[in-house]
Amino acid sequence: MSQRTLLPADQAVALKLLAAAQVSESGIVSRTVLQTPELRVVLFTFAAGQELTSHTSRRRALVQILDGGCDFFFAGKWQRLEAGAFLHLPPNEPHAVRASAGPFSMLLTLGAEAGESISST
Repeated sequence: MSQRTLLPADQAVALKLLAAAQVSESGIVSRTVLQTPELRVVLFTFAAGQELTSHTSRRRALVQILDGGCDFFFAGKWQRLEAGAFLHLPPNEPHAVRASAGPFSMLLTLGAEAGESISST
């Protein structure tokens, strides 16, 4: 696998997620935690005011808010998610996220649907 990840895919290893988060004062930082043919796990840190506009994914997505809070658009409306929230997004669900009340960190897990694999791109 050509992409560097925080955890090796062939070893049992623990990671302190918030310690691994990299903060930017004016942007969004993403770090791939783990990638296999079946799943991809990405740690995101958003600076205050940053936003990912509405988009969809062919993959099933699980989002865990680790620190802070954000506004997340899903199920047709904006909703506030705080640290500890867990969100399931089925494939092709329109969604967006913004750091409207300060910086926050989240963990995104993308799973492959039956018969598919996660690409390394």
